[in-house]
Amino acid sequence: MRLLCLLLLCPLLAIAEPATVIRATELKKEPAADAATLAELPENASLEALERKGGWTRVKSASGEGWVRMLALRFGAAGAAKQGDSGVAQLFNAARTGSSGTQVTTGVRGLDEAMLANAQPNKAELEKMSQFAATPDAAAGFAAKGKLAAHPVEEVK
Repeated sequence: MRLLCLLLLCPLLAIAEPATVIRATELKKEPAADAATLAELPENASLEALERKGGWTRVKSASGEGWVRMLALRFGAAGAAKQGDSGVAQLFNAARTGSSGTQVTTGVRGLDEAMLANAQPNKAELEKMSQFAATPDAAAGFAAKGKLAAHPVEEVK
């Protein structure tokens, strides 16, 4: 009996999850930034999320199948059940996608409070970084070339 129930539920686990591109992005051949670009996906393009791998999601779109950065996608309404979803359907959604519909926050690991409190300046690295600084004249030239205009902003208190 258990085997029969499991076999009946397996197709539900393989269903693709609908997603939308939240900003124009590249559809990549592999889940890597330096992979070949297969197509450009426009903002609000609809697609199906098939598989997740690290920060990448394999998708199927009108442009074909490939990989997109996970943070460029919206997967339904966060924290809300789809119209008509029962508790049982939400359970299968969690099993299928690894997501219960709760909010997920991505962060950077590696520095704790003690490390930040004990940080020491590295003068050699600071000198290297200063080589990348733009002079006021270079910045003004760049802005003029790009037809950018200055807009005063009030200081945050």
